[in-house]
Amino acid sequence: MKAILQLFSLTIAISLVLSCSEESGSVIDQLTGLTPANDVQLGLSVVAQIEADPVNYPILSESEYPEAYAYIQDMTSNIVSSNDVRFKDLFHYSEVKIIDADVLNAFATPGGFIYVYTGLIKYLDTADDLAGVMGHEIAHASERHSSSQMKKQMGITLLSQVILGEASASQLAQMATGFFALKFSRNDEAESDEYSVIYLSDTDYACNGAATFFEKLTSEGQSSGPEFLSTHPSPASRVEDINSKANDINCNTSTIVESGMNYDQFKASLP
Repeated sequence: MKAILQLFSLTIAISLVLSCSEESGSVIDQLTGLTPANDVQLGLSVVAQIEADPVNYPILSESEYPEAYAYIQDMTSNIVSSNDVRFKDLFHYSEVKIIDADVLNAFATPGGFIYVYTGLIKYLDTADDLAGVMGHEIAHASERHSSSQMKKQMGITLLSQVILGEASASQLAQMATGFFALKFSRNDEAESDEYSVIYLSDTDYACNGAATFFEKLTSEGQSSGPEFLSTHPSPASRVEDINSKANDINCNTSTIVESGMNYDQFKASLP
């Protein structure tokens, strides 16, 4: 009887933990993993580390570059309007930031905080190219690839301490460092490419925008992508897969005709 009572008590305790996790996201669900609300908490911790390090992450001021931010935020809003982007009411997709550094990079934290470097923006030729990359990064957040990989590569103990507010400064730094060192699986990357096409199919951007980015890499003789795509298959393979998906869903692949500020003007508005 005592064993039965103990088992009953344990069942009740687990149920309470799961309930709390689902409602508030303040406790990790140890049985099924991190919740979407936990993703936001992890993302906020990464954001705090970025903002505390302006030397390595010089974020452009929104007040000093309002036109550039209006452009990138409008692009992001158009992409996120797709019915296939998840957690819109919870994730922070609209809080996109521009990092002023000559680096071919963009990333989205867990919870959908998006960052794009001026180096990448200036390297790309059209709005479709950037929209394709942005769609890819949004997919990593929407499909929860980042939080899943963080759990695998850093362990649930560290992440739980961050989420519960019990992490030390060194542990927070360790978590942020781990995030920037994430290596996504090929399945994650292929899925993000596919969703980029799907997201853009609901916009006026060419749905295969990510393919034209990879085509540029190929035309310049680069056999692998920039740092944030270092674990991907070859650019040529990505082009084929992205265009195949665009053909499968029969979406628009024509270059967008922009009204208002165009992509060249957007690039010129940056420092």
